[in-house]
Amino acid sequence: MTGGPLPPAIVAYQARCGRPLGDDTPWDSVRFVALDSETTGLNPQRDSLITIGAVAVVGGDILLQDAFEIMMPIRYNNASVTVHGITVDEARGGVPEPEALEAFLSYLGDGVIVGHHILHDITALNVACDRHFGMALQNRFLDTMDLTLHLERDGALPDDMQIQGFTLDQLCHLFNVVPHDRHTAAGDAFITAQVFQRLLALA
Repeated sequence: MTGGPLPPAIVAYQARCGRPLGDDTPWDSVRFVALDSETTGLNPQRDSLITIGAVAVVGGDILLQDAFEIMMPIRYNNASVTVHGITVDEARGGVPEPEALEAFLSYLGDGVIVGHHILHDITALNVACDRHFGMALQNRFLDTMDLTLHLERDGALPDDMQIQGFTLDQLCHLFNVVPHDRHTAAGDAFITAQVFQRLLALA
């Protein structure tokens, strides 16, 4: 973390999250934020953020006008192209990580984060936020896989719905979501939002 005062965007984020949602808050008044991040590897403690994508879900509706996507500069390599479809120019033209995080936290506000195996994303973002601002995310978060397993245990899934695995692709198959634009942060965030829609309807 660099010395000096925190940027105004970070101060404003902390102030918004300083008024946490109560457990009795109606779910349809909550701004959920379906989130996905792409990193340079599988170790969120060590690897760097590449992209952050998110889209809001309110009252069961996906708000395409309330979406976010940003890319940070990375060293161009074959893995980035193969997995994330990033070009040389895109790899060079990203937003510096501190500025990208400020923009994301301004967008996120006090929204409840939703993601698939979301602890990976939360950890990567926390490491980056600690590096630049000496802080961690203050938002509540939900994991779509955990929610699916809870609904199955509670008998909320129809009899013909059987969980076959724990990947996002397998949840897409379970809930008849077309996995368009996979392995991009924005694409996976939108796919996650659609899965979350199905879960809300079942719940």
